[in-house]
Amino acid sequence: MQVAIIGAGSFGTVLADIAAHNQCQVMMYARRPEMVHAINAFHRNPQYHPDLELHASITASSDLAEVIKGADLVLLSVPSRAMDTICQELAKVLAPDVALLSTTKGIQSEGFRLMSQIIGKRLPSNPVGVLSGPNLAHEIATRHLTASVVASQSPQVRQLARDAFATKYFRLYSSEDLISVELGGALKNIYAIAAGLADGLGVGQNTKALLITRALAEMSRLSAHMGGNPLSFLGLAGVGDLYVTSVSPLSRNFRVGQALAQGHSLESAESNLGQVAEGVNTLRVVYEQCQRDDIAMPILTALYKVIFGGKPVRQTALQMMQAAHTSDVEFLMPGANPEL
Repeated sequence: MQVAIIGAGSFGTVLADIAAHNQCQVMMYARRPEMVHAINAFHRNPQYHPDLELHASITASSDLAEVIKGADLVLLSVPSRAMDTICQELAKVLAPDVALLSTTKGIQSEGFRLMSQIIGKRLPSNPVGVLSGPNLAHEIATRHLTASVVASQSPQVRQLARDAFATKYFRLYSSEDLISVELGGALKNIYAIAAGLADGLGVGQNTKALLITRALAEMSRLSAHMGGNPLSFLGLAGVGDLYVTSVSPLSRNFRVGQALAQGHSLESAESNLGQVAEGVNTLRVVYEQCQRDDIAMPILTALYKVIFGGKPVRQTALQMMQAAHTSDVEFLMPGANPEL
């Protein structure tokens, strides 16, 4: 089985190593020549996993056509802002029917499109799936037990994903609810920033539990509005991913929130991070969409006011968790008012 990994970031590198250990022929695509050289010559990704010795069979190239030639499965692991561009490039060289699997967690502002929708528009002849869950790449690299969800309408994609990436320490579960699984992966980055901000302000454990629970309610609300099943948020791509990014210092978005609470500007927080914190861009995109569609997202709205509206951090952060009482699980109470 041949697997092409598009993107030499943190998660893509770890999955490339897993696939190679699963006896797959793995080739990685990286734009920067120095990254290609490091992988080929030293079996290392010096930027993201300097201590991980990659499987010796993994090769890398900056030639996209070379990387995807003969591939059975193409893994897209690029920043959300690059997804449309890379799909346009793939459309010139990719054979029809080759399975595509995205690990990118984000939403495109133009048309409020999920990553699978961007891929489907540019590559309509290829079956598409997404892989999402509580997947801190550093822990997977060190073989901590982890699980994820492969969501696709295509049994082919789900099977190829299991063949390439399932191991004793990296478990894969299946779903057909692409909307909820993708939204869970994108939205949890926003609420991880809020959780980091709350942590930086020194709130209690009860308050953190309140924040995570109400964040889950907001995520489910938006998914239901878009045609997803809110019950999907009970799984790994919902509560699982939200939990780990809301409590772990390994979470990039959590660390951005902590830095904001400590008085750093957004620019300073992102600069110190040195990696992409997808939640910042996703926050803007989701806020604007919810305003257009009149969807109540009080925590998200308060965070937006802090980051983009210049509102006081401490006062606004406390307000975002002090909304008026409403139903606990609104989908169990037909007719419940989801305003707050």
